Amino acid sequence: MEGIQHPIPRTVEEVFSDFRGRRAGLIKALSTDVQKFYNQCDPEKENLCLYGLPNETWEVNLPVEEVPPELPEPALGINFARDGMQEKDWISLVAVHSDSWLISVAFYFGARFGFGKSERKRLFQMINDLPTIFEVVSGNAKQAKDQSANHNSSRSKSSGGKPRHSESHPKASKMSPPPREEDESGDEEEDDEQGAVCGACGENYGGDEFWICCDACEKWFHGKCVKITPAKAEHIKHYKCPSCSTSKKIKA
Repeated sequence: MEGIQHPIPRTVEEVFSDFRGRRAGLIKALSTDVQKFYNQCDPEKENLCLYGLPNETWEVNLPVEEVPPELPEPALGINFARDGMQEKDWISLVAVHSDSWLISVAFYFGARFGFGKSERKRLFQMINDLPTIFEVVSGNAKQAKDQSANHNSSRSKSSGGKPRHSESHPKASKMSPPPREEDESGDEEEDDEQGAVCGACGENYGGDEFWICCDACEKWFHGKCVKITPAKAEHIKHYKCPSCSTSKKIKA
């Protein structure tokens, strides 16, 4: 389990910071460090758990021996299912269980330190503003935020302005596929047509692929074409594609 002792969070902000750190560690395990994680989950070993730590790291380890445990425990025996299903499906399954574990740990702290109704609501809202681990590792961190972006887009149109998804919801545009709106016309139709293909390889959008939008030229790219993973995109506030980054250096 966790060999390093971490400060116990007591306020909503501290609990959310703990949640965010553990979440970042789990996303690393299931994306950028996925091969290392896969190798550590040997089905020949005993029941193993995936732990996310507050310092944005992760570890695969045996469950704690004390009963009841100090903190809620993650899913037990994730290694046993590794070779019995497709790797992608197994990673998604671990991601779903990791999301559940993160929520249980956060609200365990809330219950332990007597969070009231308003504090619990605020904590959940802060958590809910982030894509789930499953959404990040599967490249599907889009549905709820797309709906919100479309709502804001409609409001912008009614006031006469052309909407920019990346301005009101930068994370949504990074994690979502190119937007499609049937009622668009003129220049906005051209924008949608341009966004429907990757600015690097020219291939069309695929429903199971991760895409990212350049905040400078507003073109969409396959994450693999510009070497950006969902985990990396989580930490990018304003993304510039290779072309825009290069042109900026030349002008300088």
